[in-house]
Amino acid sequence: MHGVTFRLRQIELTADGREIVRDKDVAQRELAVGRAADNAIHLADLAVEANHAVITRLDDNRIAVTSLGTLGFGLDGRVTRAATVDCRVGAELRFGSFRITVSQVSDGAVLLTIRQIADKGILAADFDEKRSFSLAGLLPGKRKVSWLAALLILAIFLALPIASHRLREADAKAPVIGDASWRPGKLSLAHHGLEDRCEACHVKAFVSVRNETCAGCHKDAHDHAPTNRLAGARADPPLGESFLQFVALGFGKPGPGACVDCHSEHEGAGRMAAPQQQFCADCHGSLGERLHDTKLGNAGDFGRLHPQFAARIVTDPATRRLTRVSLDAHPRENSGLAFSHKLHLDPMGGAARMAASIGRERGYGKGLACKDCHRPAEDGIRFKPVNMERDCEGCHSLAYDKVGATFRTLKHGDVDQMIADLRAADFSPTLVSGRRRPGDFAAGGSYYADFAGPPIGEGLIRRALSRDGVCGECHTPAIRGGKPGVMPVTLVARYMAHGWFDHKPHAQEKCSTCHAAEKSSTATDLLLPGIATCRTCHLGEGSRKADVPSTCAMCHTYHPAAGAPRKPKTRNR
Repeated sequence: MHGVTFRLRQIELTADGREIVRDKDVAQRELAVGRAADNAIHLADLAVEANHAVITRLDDNRIAVTSLGTLGFGLDGRVTRAATVDCRVGAELRFGSFRITVSQVSDGAVLLTIRQIADKGILAADFDEKRSFSLAGLLPGKRKVSWLAALLILAIFLALPIASHRLREADAKAPVIGDASWRPGKLSLAHHGLEDRCEACHVKAFVSVRNETCAGCHKDAHDHAPTNRLAGARADPPLGESFLQFVALGFGKPGPGACVDCHSEHEGAGRMAAPQQQFCADCHGSLGERLHDTKLGNAGDFGRLHPQFAARIVTDPATRRLTRVSLDAHPRENSGLAFSHKLHLDPMGGAARMAASIGRERGYGKGLACKDCHRPAEDGIRFKPVNMERDCEGCHSLAYDKVGATFRTLKHGDVDQMIADLRAADFSPTLVSGRRRPGDFAAGGSYYADFAGPPIGEGLIRRALSRDGVCGECHTPAIRGGKPGVMPVTLVARYMAHGWFDHKPHAQEKCSTCHAAEKSSTATDLLLPGIATCRTCHLGEGSRKADVPSTCAMCHTYHPAAGAPRKPKTRNR
């Protein structure tokens, strides 16, 4: 027996008399026939019992038809309750107003053609149970209902709000009836207060939000660059996108570079989505091809197309000049400090032993760690500047005299005051004895200071400000204004002037993961990670290998604040 046992062919008539033919192949050996909807052959006629009969495939050429209820069925003009039909010869079965023609097709399947017919002048539709027990006979046709529904929707959701908007122009605060149906979604958290004030942004009906409307509230949102530079930097869009822009302009949408190109609203009551990488790459991906005088390298994807980081560092401590240098050039910083991270972080060195001896008082561990001097700011983004009195004086004492039980200390950061204090000092007791101490803490070592006895006065001042003196440990001696002093210290608060970095999301990493401080023996070492270090976790927006797929907006801002980030702040010490 073939895989397809029966082929059911349902023939129905449309309202204008056209036939609709649907075929369905059935692989089962038995087919239930009746008015119940779960029958394989469903006949919607009150003259048919719910479970009227069953048709069984006996072999390749024969079927058996058997009644299940009290009524029989028609077979070639006579009524019977059971019959065997040779499919090669064919037959016609009658159940109420339905006729089932039996035949056999070339692939061996039994073809059952089901058709509802008129009988004795009565239309077959009168026997249709669905029409007899529904409102179908009382309602207009489906086409008329569809047109009426479409017109009703236009009237309620388009004409009514427009009419309400026009009629309330005398009272601008009056609500617009039905305007809620036009909202494509909730506003973001930033604009949540404008949820019921559409006119705050959509000043003109059926006109896109304009740039000047956004600028009315966002007065501090500066342009990314001068207008002429932006126009020259933007790449020509593809033909398809150009056509879409042309159509959009015809409907009042602003041109390329408008606020709404980047800031999409009505996308949910959360944070406004950051701009996609392509928004920046449209200009910066091939910027050098259009702006030949630009000093910016092409950037289109952090993992594949991005220049090496460039840091603004102090190259001349006397003038405090800042120069932007690529990290590929291995730049050296001259901040005016003389400092060794390696000496302070060596777990077996003198600084570690000193830290261990005063650990309970200062909160140190067995040795010095980065956190002992570099303390996070309140927001966790950056770090507070290193403070001499708080972070250094525990080991580098500035005490120079003792009067009774009170120590007199030099004022850090004010050389003139220090000179005045030392000139006026009258030393009698020895503040620091010459008892034997190891390494740099022995007499003459880096951390040994004995202000008692000669030299005094100018000699003591010269000694303190010398390279081997208490000030020379960390500062570069210099003659300033004809007087002894030190080179001013300039600590850059933000090296990457064109980018942004947040330490808080990186709190799970060790400082040494990005900053090689343990190997740095001089203050001129620039302990900044290069782009290769960042790429161990961060790659472009579409990267599947990256731990953190990163868009341009993660590190860069489109609207720089006044004077920033092009002019980094500095801290003077």
